Amino acid sequence: MFFRGRQPETSIWRRFRSGLDGFTFVKEDGYYAAHVVANAERVVDLFYVLAEHLPPAVDVAIEDKRSQQSWRGERAALPDVQDAIGRLKVPLAAAGGIEFSVFTADDQLTLNPQLELFIYARSDRWYYLLTGMGLEERRAVPTKSWKTSRHEYDPAPDLTDAVVAAAARLGLTAP
Repeated sequence: MFFRGRQPETSIWRRFRSGLDGFTFVKEDGYYAAHVVANAERVVDLFYVLAEHLPPAVDVAIEDKRSQQSWRGERAALPDVQDAIGRLKVPLAAAGGIEFSVFTADDQLTLNPQLELFIYARSDRWYYLLTGMGLEERRAVPTKSWKTSRHEYDPAPDLTDAVVAAAARLGLTAP
């Protein structure tokens, strides 16, 4: 019988990444911007995990591109927002078409309808979080962000119902 030494742990982020996983990170006038592209499941999961790094109370904006409904709320409890994102992960990754933003005065995480993640912040801390999750900084990432109409998204009644329920649970209101 042969005994092996301890196997190095494989990061979950490295194991399931695609060749397109990556992000751009630029410093604009007074803020930093990151654009993250990966497969749908990973981007939605990154959105969920990165939200942990926000303060305990956040503002939320959700827009359903299919139904043209939108909701906003201020000072929502972060655990409640994360719970809402967690409940939406599977249908959202499968269908897209929802813009979900979680933000404070200093940071903003936005998952767009094409399932790309955008981060805007006053500090560069998100760069270190993204690299720590196994994403590679690139000069450019392939973008899926095109102007689309609501008719270009396949019907997803389960996702639409789940988003309406999430907005109600978070106490969001139509603007």
